[in-house]
Amino acid sequence: MLRGVLLKVASTLAFMLMATLVKLLSDRFPVGEITFARSFFALVPVAVWAAAQGGLRTVFRTSRPGAHLTRSLVGVTAMFLGFAALARLPLADSTAISFTAPLITVALAALILHEQVRIYRWSAVAIGFVGVLIILSGYAEEGAADRSVLGAAFQLAAAAGVALVSIQIRHMTRTEPAATIVIYFSIFSTLVALLTVPFGWAMPTATEAAALLAIGILGGIGQVTMTESFRHADASLLAPFDYVSLIWALAISVIVFGTLPTGTMLTGAAVVIAAGLFVLYRERQLRIARRKAGEIPPAMPGATP
Repeated sequence: MLRGVLLKVASTLAFMLMATLVKLLSDRFPVGEITFARSFFALVPVAVWAAAQGGLRTVFRTSRPGAHLTRSLVGVTAMFLGFAALARLPLADSTAISFTAPLITVALAALILHEQVRIYRWSAVAIGFVGVLIILSGYAEEGAADRSVLGAAFQLAAAAGVALVSIQIRHMTRTEPAATIVIYFSIFSTLVALLTVPFGWAMPTATEAAALLAIGILGGIGQVTMTESFRHADASLLAPFDYVSLIWALAISVIVFGTLPTGTMLTGAAVVIAAGLFVLYRERQLRIARRKAGEIPPAMPGATP
């Protein structure tokens, strides 16, 4: 169990370091080029991990290529939007707004999967978005030139994409190994990002090329460590550790970018996190009740990439 927690925390650090490099390079390179680097170079750690899972030959076997394509298109769109948001928002703000993804998942599960969502979780969703409004209220304050409402809209849209992907993966993992889902996503997103070449890519210097390489490697490591964490601990135990990302974001904001979080942002982030934790708690309680009633089998140590 401890190993699972450590892997989960390691994944949040890898993703946050990746996001830091994305933000540092966003003034120099278009989103499409950064997305390509994130997807293409991630294939290195992902391929090594997939080979360790049972060989690269078996990892490409699938009976659902259409599902992989759909999941990848939604995922790469969310990636584009998230990187565009990082270019326009402080790192901590972008991270805090991204925490709406579990709340949006609840709404999408009710609308798409017709899952029964009672008043407690709907209330948590509503309160979570009040937290986002609190964060955005600080954007009207004097000296908020580094905060973009468009960036916040991009981040909310990215969170919605992540939520939709989580629902897609929920279905795909019934028949598809996690390694297969991860590697097809890396390949498809690389190909999609390549389509942006005609819109203008910049030639990197040696240092910038190393940073682009690091973005992909860190993204791949984040995917692998996150996926592996679910082999050693239940998802319900690991989910709250996603919020460790905000600690990394706050520390990096001060050390790398020299920016301090505003009280308004911290208040809004606290509301969003509290709502997300309540949703996680309610879903865990409902799952336990359904398992006792024999409605669902015991949870398997799966992997959501």
